[in-house]
Amino acid sequence: MSNPKKAESTITRQQNALLDRLPFSDTRDFDDATRGFIARREPSAVRSESGDLLWDNDTYDFLDGAAPDTVNPSLWRQSRLNAIQGLFEVVPGIYQVRGMDLSNTSFIEGDEGIVVIDTLLSVETGKAALDLYREHRGDRPVKAIVYTHSHVDHFGGVRGYVSQHDVDSGSVKIFAPAGFLEHAVSENVYAGPAMGRRAGYMYGAALDRGPQGQVGAGLGQTTSTGEVSLIPPTHTISVTGHEEVVDGVRMVFQMAPGTEAPSEMLIYLPDHKALCAAEDATHTLHNVLTLRGAIVRDPHAWAFYLTEAIDLFGKDVETVFASHHWPMWGRDRIVEYLSVQRDIYAYLHDQTLRLLNKGLTGPEIAEELVLPPVLENAWSTRGYYGSVSHNVKAIYQRYMGWYDGNPAHLWQHPPVEQAKRYVDFMGGADAVVDKARASFDAGDYRWVAEVVNHVVFAQPDHAAARDLLADTYEQLGYGSENGTWRDFYLSGATELRNGQFGTPTETNAPDVLAQLTPSMLFDAIAIQVDGPRAWDEKLTIDVVLTDEQTYRLRLANGVLTYSTAAQSTAADATVTATRTSLLVLAQGDMSAETLTAAGVHVDGEPTVLARLSAVLDPGDNDFAIVTP
Repeated sequence: MSNPKKAESTITRQQNALLDRLPFSDTRDFDDATRGFIARREPSAVRSESGDLLWDNDTYDFLDGAAPDTVNPSLWRQSRLNAIQGLFEVVPGIYQVRGMDLSNTSFIEGDEGIVVIDTLLSVETGKAALDLYREHRGDRPVKAIVYTHSHVDHFGGVRGYVSQHDVDSGSVKIFAPAGFLEHAVSENVYAGPAMGRRAGYMYGAALDRGPQGQVGAGLGQTTSTGEVSLIPPTHTISVTGHEEVVDGVRMVFQMAPGTEAPSEMLIYLPDHKALCAAEDATHTLHNVLTLRGAIVRDPHAWAFYLTEAIDLFGKDVETVFASHHWPMWGRDRIVEYLSVQRDIYAYLHDQTLRLLNKGLTGPEIAEELVLPPVLENAWSTRGYYGSVSHNVKAIYQRYMGWYDGNPAHLWQHPPVEQAKRYVDFMGGADAVVDKARASFDAGDYRWVAEVVNHVVFAQPDHAAARDLLADTYEQLGYGSENGTWRDFYLSGATELRNGQFGTPTETNAPDVLAQLTPSMLFDAIAIQVDGPRAWDEKLTIDVVLTDEQTYRLRLANGVLTYSTAAQSTAADATVTATRTSLLVLAQGDMSAETLTAAGVHVDGEPTVLARLSAVLDPGDNDFAIVTP
């Protein structure tokens, strides 16, 4: 980030007050995060075959000592913990590599080989983690992969551990919770461009690492930028209590759908008395709605499944580890930890509903709601990744939707038109900026962001407004305890000062697209139809899958629909393909040359596919966020 500023006195006072208020003398997490250390990768850097840097945890070596004024001291503490990297023994027979990506990968040793729980985000970091394990524990073959849930940082590195041939031959099993493939693919394809663009903000992709830039994302340090892969599961788990034994490793599964991911499960290893909590119990308050965008999660279900985990395993468990952060040991401490994690989601859910039923809106509840002292002072419930503020608004959204009931908010002008009118009412852009400077000097950064954002949207080239808004976002970032809030604020400042930086990590990778079912493929195409451009277009296409069935696609009234019912009229064109070759349509190029090369045969009106292609409007990976 160019030309970062110092922390203003308002922020410095806020940081010092937090130091006095939270239990920084409790260092048990540091003991846990370093326990069982075996070795680290030296150097940490992971590069592509062409030499591009994909991951380097050593860039966080500055995270040492007391927090500087430009970083919230609680976030600084969390980032120091997350930056601890290497291969660790959790208990004999269970090993983790941490600090090699946003997430962890875990190795359960069996009779001859290993069961891998979660595979990091990238093929390259996954392979590096496996190599580190084998360097110190022997060249044990992978017997099974377990995907705990459907987020990309838990399956994207799978080809760094095993090949498709290993799976097809039956030598490697892949376990996943019910619904895994559908959610893993749809999340990264349907709204993939928008989520990816916002994820660049969320993880501080364009920020320099350092005390005035990116220091970590709370859940982990950041995401790697290597190749994303996906091998479909061979075994689907759908019932709590289901047990599998692979290479002598006993696994008892607990289903937890609709919690941190739509498809998620926990794994208990009875021979080790160890619980893998997936991502439902980590050392942070998690997201009910992630800032990159997603379907709102269910905190009530989340709390329920944590209660169930305590009931199922709490009498015997002696170790808990997860897909992020560090393990914990000792039955009583684990049950307390799981109970506190459960209570934070239950409290936010129940209190949000109580207050919305008294007429408060999401933003009002976010300001009104106060946590009980136990939840406020537990390090594992601090808002490093999720936050009380945005989670409360998400719970309101889950139950009540976007509308707060006030008629004034029912038909508001869009942001640019609002901004022009606000600025005009307030006396013009120069007057607003002059008044906002006084608010900045007074430390009222939330208000400065509100009013100067209107100036930037009304007059994007107003240099003084852009500078002041960038300075304001910077101070808000410095003060943020939440890692992703900090990244959003500082990324906004970066774009205002330097311009847009695009989408560094693409998750709709070929392996992900390859798992689209025909209906998901047609949905993905339908999402791209530019409605107004397609108003007057009318066409039908029969898609005959030689290894499955026939679909009738119909474009009319700006909508692409499909059906598998028998049709009484002939289509304008017929496409004959295998399910695999049909996926060429996902690339958007429907020219005869491309289709023929992919093994797709087209009969009938030759221009039909070109007409469909002509009305498609793919997503923009570099759309504006802090400017109109």
